[in-house]
Amino acid sequence: MLHKRYILSANEALQKLHRMSLELAENLSGNEDSVLLIGVRNSGMVMAEKVGNLLGNYIANDIRIVSVMLDKQWPDTVELSEPVVLDGVNIILIDDVTNSGRTLLYALKPLLDAHPKTIQTLVLVERMHKLFPIKPDYVGISVSTTPIEHIIVEEANGEIQGAFVE
Repeated sequence: MLHKRYILSANEALQKLHRMSLELAENLSGNEDSVLLIGVRNSGMVMAEKVGNLLGNYIANDIRIVSVMLDKQWPDTVELSEPVVLDGVNIILIDDVTNSGRTLLYALKPLLDAHPKTIQTLVLVERMHKLFPIKPDYVGISVSTTPIEHIIVEEANGEIQGAFVE
């Protein structure tokens, strides 16, 4: 059986999400506009739900959570899980891992015809292999890996279980 090289335990991941939620709340301080959390697929959506719950403890803004669906290899179709107002809101795009920046860049497609107040990005794990001009605003942990290594964020029952290098 292969041994997983964990870089984050479930508790550490929760601590990172809590810290990033506090940073986000601080940056939204004094801003009364709605907040739209957009989670990318599975783990990003679990993170968006967790950040939304944590953020609600610190700000009074209306917080809404939706997901964005796209094929990471061929992102020609990018869709939000439901129609939402994008104009004048603070948007936080959330994903588990950023590697090249491709997923976050293409996840912005549905937002291009709108006029949000702000767009920010939040990731649990940032890798240092940028191919696209995306730098996350909120990062749980930055990790240097080889290009052939992958980082997997495990989630189960709506909770992040940890992250490991594969």
